[in-house]
Amino acid sequence: MKAVLNDTVIAEAPEQDLIRIEGNWYFPPASVTSELFVESDTPYTCPWKGECQYFSLKDGDTLLQDRAFSYPHPYPTAFERVGKDFSGYLAFSKDVQVTD
Repeated sequence: MKAVLNDTVIAEAPEQDLIRIEGNWYFPPASVTSELFVESDTPYTCPWKGECQYFSLKDGDTLLQDRAFSYPHPYPTAFERVGKDFSGYLAFSKDVQVTD
């Protein structure tokens, strides 16, 4: 599967390597084009997943704020709920197209 933003592939991995949580596809950290990602200071803590890390994405000379997010250290109970360890996996905002 691919995550595409404005015709640029920002992540790609086989579907069996992704994790689906609450309607979002989470890509393994090694599958993303890391040089396009910039850590954001936007704070958020999910009540059941834990502290979230947002990332802005470089699109040419433009920085698109908070288009990706990850849970670097999810709560242990989140692993039980999801059924897998999704530490560091990345999901994307709705303007990033995830396709087969």
